[in-house]
Amino acid sequence: MAQDAAATMVDQFKAAFRRHPAGVAVITAEGPDGPVGLTASSVASVSASPPVLVFSVTTTAGSAGSILAAPTCVVHLLRSENVEIARSFAVSGAPRFVEEQGWTTRGTGEPLLPDAAVMMRCAIVNTVAVGASTLVIAEVLEIDEGIEGNPLVYHDRNFHGLQQHSILG
Repeated sequence: MAQDAAATMVDQFKAAFRRHPAGVAVITAEGPDGPVGLTASSVASVSASPPVLVFSVTTTAGSAGSILAAPTCVVHLLRSENVEIARSFAVSGAPRFVEEQGWTTRGTGEPLLPDAAVMMRCAIVNTVAVGASTLVIAEVLEIDEGIEGNPLVYHDRNFHGLQQHSILG
């Protein structure tokens, strides 16, 4: 009976967060075999002074494992125009770091997607295992403003572009 209750709670938790929109980012790093990256909707600000952010990954293998092992990474906050990049980095085996994505390499070695709204170079300062995920705490070292545009959000298992108007304004 306890297993059924736990499974129900997991399903309810997932359903609850499908109702909660989140900004979309691509996180990149230089791995041992070249550039790696993944799409994340778990990026959040922790502190402004010093600037610190967090994100989580659900595995320690593949791109996530390479990012966890890297001393630095770049967190790209995406625009709605970046939806195809978000999709590519969200699917294992999809094309990443191809010419059409306009990627380049920072002078510090990390892969960069300069078409994003904002790019933050970060030093990974800590990781914390939480359930089946790993929480990554990263201090922001440099911020590059990219291209203005409408934000890309993830809601109910789909990507959506937000528009400039507000229902409150």
